[in-house]
Amino acid sequence: MFSYEFGSIVISKAGHDKGEVYVILKSDEKYVYLMNGKNRTFDRPKKKNIKHVQCVNYTDNVLLEKHQGQMKITNEDVKRAIKLYLEKCSHC
Repeated sequence: MFSYEFGSIVISKAGHDKGEVYVILKSDEKYVYLMNGKNRTFDRPKKKNIKHVQCVNYTDNVLLEKHQGQMKITNEDVKRAIKLYLEKCSHC
């Protein structure tokens, strides 16, 4: 089973944002809080039911290192992580 941890990439399966790629900011038993660096920033994450996101097996190491090192994470870092995932995914 996938654990919903900070820095993991997920794709929305339902709602008006279906198909959007997000990075997990945090999670609890029922919800994940998502950011994409554009309209859903680090300061304004999207709250989404866990059932409505699809996990992909990708976690951005730079975001994890910054988070573990208590360094500031910018919206540009989030956008870069999503861009790297999409580039990697397009070559598959």
